[in-house]
Amino acid sequence: MAQGALEPSVLPVWQRELLYARDPPHITFPHPEYDDVVNTIDNNIFAVNEMADRSFFFGPTEMSALRRFVPENLERCTTFEVLTACLWRCRTIALEPSPEEDMRLIFPINARDKLNPRIPVGYYGNCIVLPCVVSKARDLCNKPLGHALELVMKAKSSVTEEYVRSTADLMVVKGRAHYKLDSTFVVSNLNRVGFNKVNFGWGESIYAGHAKDDKDIPGVFSNYMASTNEQGELGIVVIVGLPFPAMEKFVKQLNIMLE
Repeated sequence: MAQGALEPSVLPVWQRELLYARDPPHITFPHPEYDDVVNTIDNNIFAVNEMADRSFFFGPTEMSALRRFVPENLERCTTFEVLTACLWRCRTIALEPSPEEDMRLIFPINARDKLNPRIPVGYYGNCIVLPCVVSKARDLCNKPLGHALELVMKAKSSVTEEYVRSTADLMVVKGRAHYKLDSTFVVSNLNRVGFNKVNFGWGESIYAGHAKDDKDIPGVFSNYMASTNEQGELGIVVIVGLPFPAMEKFVKQLNIMLE
């Protein structure tokens, strides 16, 4: 409509009842993202003025380097899965948590195509679930990349219609619980959202991306966005926030995997 159209190309739909909980609610999956946990370390209590934010580009060369660490039985993993496993592992090593600390990884997944009937195309409300992966810090740091990768792949594949319904039921039972951020890393894949193709009627964008505002919980969230490098290669840019000493260790660990 910014370009002069008289109506939206996709008409808005608000059928919230498609996402209502069942009656009675019936939680059929574990949902560790909403567990009540007690933080035993300060890994996610970072002061804003002590944080370093850096962006990292992952194109064909970088992804080929990371895939060298993928075990044969997991070779069918996606770019998102191997990249997420790598970043989670490198971040944990950089933060140096207690070996017994439960480290958590959360990544939003679009649930629109998981339901029957499907969510209408024009539905403009949120329709995501937040599968969570949990691993002891010692396992993330000491085991090969395949450990983290297998956990990510299993969590992603577990998101079925029943998983989505179970999440909706949990929201009723626990009173719209908020996901926990203790020792947690949250990644959001915006690579295919189309930020790089935004056009409000004045031509293609030079840059468009997620509005980053995590001053209250710095260092927890990272977003994947489509980008091109100086050679014109299409890839993914990831913004990572960590305390200054941890960022140095993160870069060192990541470079080892990219060599």
